[in-house]
Amino acid sequence: MPNAAAVDTWDMVVVHRFFRREFARLPATIRAVPDGDTARADVVGGWLADVAGALHHHHTGEDELLWPALRERVAVRADLVARMEEQHDRMSELLHTVDELLPGWRRSAAVGDRNKLADVVEHASRVLDEHLVEEELWILPLVAQHITHEEWATLGERGKDSLPKAGKKAFLILGAILADADVEERTRFLKMLPPPPRILYRLIGERIYRSEITRIHGS
Repeated sequence: MPNAAAVDTWDMVVVHRFFRREFARLPATIRAVPDGDTARADVVGGWLADVAGALHHHHTGEDELLWPALRERVAVRADLVARMEEQHDRMSELLHTVDELLPGWRRSAAVGDRNKLADVVEHASRVLDEHLVEEELWILPLVAQHITHEEWATLGERGKDSLPKAGKKAFLILGAILADADVEERTRFLKMLPPPPRILYRLIGERIYRSEITRIHGS
C-alpha cells in the first residue's frame, strides 16, 4: 500500500554523487602513480579500498532491506527490481576483482598491476553510472511511495553505521559525500549526525577533507 506521506529520497541521491564522482576520478589518479612508487600507490589504493568498501556496504543494504520489500509491494514492476539486482551482481564481480588486484599493486606499484586495476575501476565506473541513473529514474519514485519512513530510516542508519566514527578518515568520507551537495542538502545531511561530529566537521573537518582529498587526487 502506498505511503500517505511519501518518503523523501534526497539523501540517497547525495550519496550516489559521491560514488559517481570518486569512481570517475580514480582511474586517472591510479594511472598517474609512477611505476614503483609504493608510498603513492598505498595512499591512492587506501582511498580506493575505502570507496569500494562503502559502495559494497551500500549495495548490500539495498539487497537485504530494499529489494525484497519492493518486490513484495510493487509486483507489477518486478522486472525493475530484478534489473537492479542484476546490476548489483555485475558491480559485485567488479569490486571483487578490485579486491584481488589492489593488495598486489599497493605492495609493488608495478605499472602492469596499476593499469589492470585502473581498467577495472574505469569499467566499474561505467556500470555504476548506468545503474545509478536507472535507480534514480525508476526505483526511487517507487521507494517514495511504497517504503515506510521507518524502513527508510533503518536503511540510512545501516549506511551511517558503516562509516568511520573518528579521525581523518571520518572527515574524509563525510567531506566526500558532501562535496557536491548544495547548501540545503549539506545542512540537512549534517543535521542527521550527532552534535559532536557535526560541530567538529564544521570547525575542522572540512579543512581536513580538502587536505586529504588533495593528497589523494592532487591539486
